[in-house]
Amino acid sequence: MISEKLEKARAYEAENEKKITPLMRPVFHLTPRVGWMNDPNGFSYYNGKYHMFYQYYPYRPFWGPMHWGHAVSEDLLHWNYLPAALAPDEPYENGGGCFSGSAVELSDGRQLLVYTGVLSEKQPDGTMHDVQQQCVAVGDGVNYEKCENNPVMTAKQLPSDSNRFDFRDPKAWKAADGSYRCVMVNCDNKGDGRAVLFESKDGFSWNFKSILTQNNGKFGKMWECPDLFELDGKAVLIVSPMEMEAEGLEYPNGHGVVCQIGTYDDETGTFTCEHAQSVDYGIDFYAPQSTQTPDGRRVMIGWMQNWAFVNQHAETEPWFGQMALPRELSIVDGKLIQRPTKEFDALRKNPVSHNGVCVSGLEAVKLEGIEGRVADVELTIAPKSKDDSYYMFEMRFAQDDKHYTALRYRPHESELELDRSYSGSRIAMVHKRSCKVQDNGGSLKLRVVIDRFSAEVFVNDGEQVMSITFKTDLKAEKISFVADGVVKIDILKYEIK
Repeated sequence: MISEKLEKARAYEAENEKKITPLMRPVFHLTPRVGWMNDPNGFSYYNGKYHMFYQYYPYRPFWGPMHWGHAVSEDLLHWNYLPAALAPDEPYENGGGCFSGSAVELSDGRQLLVYTGVLSEKQPDGTMHDVQQQCVAVGDGVNYEKCENNPVMTAKQLPSDSNRFDFRDPKAWKAADGSYRCVMVNCDNKGDGRAVLFESKDGFSWNFKSILTQNNGKFGKMWECPDLFELDGKAVLIVSPMEMEAEGLEYPNGHGVVCQIGTYDDETGTFTCEHAQSVDYGIDFYAPQSTQTPDGRRVMIGWMQNWAFVNQHAETEPWFGQMALPRELSIVDGKLIQRPTKEFDALRKNPVSHNGVCVSGLEAVKLEGIEGRVADVELTIAPKSKDDSYYMFEMRFAQDDKHYTALRYRPHESELELDRSYSGSRIAMVHKRSCKVQDNGGSLKLRVVIDRFSAEVFVNDGEQVMSITFKTDLKAEKISFVADGVVKIDILKYEIK
């Protein structure tokens, strides 16, 4: 039986998506069917298709009581919307609704959704407070039924020093023996974040197993959206810490995403970190979730937005929020590498190349055939000769006579900066972010993927990634280059079909 709330949401999205034309959306980044989108949920491969659920409020382009939107794809780039999967229609979701979670295939072939239900509960002192607990729903890839024994995991099962109000974002998987594991985030009574592990024989009855790892004040405070998986012989734990304090250019202030690489002991349920790094060095990336493809690759998608400025748009906008480009993950020399998927590479067409072009002076250089608001640009920059050096190189895109977004490299500081100060924004928010890149004598390899309202920069074949969104008018489609000194560039630009 479909509840009245879910039926209402499905009817609303089906009617109101008609008001959104394809030209109003990115080409290959997933946006909400209507209204608001935040965290990716239930990213999985099921019944021959990739499924992406997402935090969703269909009725406005702002956060509201959380539903789960739903879309499917065969290549992670062309998405078809399905009806909303979950609505906050049970008493244990009467607070914030159905928060983030995951999906796993059961032994009988059904798909299990594991998510956080938020209950508004009266406390002993008479105040109301949202309590977070984990719930499950089971279905066929379109329709899902919430289980009678919800919630299936509560903070009462956690150690006595746990904060019962912060317990969310379950990421479940099937273990080698056919049983199930689920990692979630919690914090202790002092506000220090941690990841906790639960286990189950059937996916419906869950028991606390262990504190997977404790933050001990290193990465922000409360963590969100954990993801634990094996990659190239190592264990990887990705979390999104809140209220981080800046540490050089590696970690920014505020909300960020941290990848910890190390070892996982399934017997004890503990994770040991050997190396940690930021996942994305740009402005707009949060709460990623990964899945394994049928051919064994690990692919990750994140929410391409920043909580610090999600309320700066107009009520009249038909949608808000988008997912980042899917990224294939690997570990090279103990560090996380991220690259666009092979499915994305297959979409590239009509290459235009220029080799050995010298850019000098602060007069912008434009090259024939190098333009567009939907483009994949590969760029190699270097000093004109070994004896020469330069002080700054800048690529400008989404450009017209007044506006542009810039990618700026200063080799003497080994610093790469992404800057949307002149993109047409009128809001006093973060417009620049930088990262340290590997110094190769002023040489740098860049890949800039532009999709109408965003850009993602892959540095040195995926050693680092920087993501950014902007709202510059779509008529601003020029690309140009500026240098302080003399820079030699090789450029290869593709259209995306």
